[in-house]
Amino acid sequence: MNKKTKLAGKFGAKYGLSIRKKIIKIEESSHKKYICPYCKRKNIRRISAGIWQCKKCSTKIAGGAYALTTSSSEIIDKIFAKK
Repeated sequence: MNKKTKLAGKFGAKYGLSIRKKIIKIEESSHKKYICPYCKRKNIRRISAGIWQCKKCSTKIAGGAYALTTSSSEIIDKIFAKK
């Protein structure tokens, strides 16, 4: 796994550069640790598609398939925060 290919290095030269860049972005966000809204620690990991679990307080959260929050959920949170 080189610096340039990152997580998409497993595909080699197949599928084209633009698709491999999208895969890199998706896999980096799904493997990343997120901050738990309950215990405020950086321990949330992805269990499966849309299910996230905190390793510290073991709470399970439903979220996006590849990221804890989706863009539409962030917009909704901003709307309700104004009220």
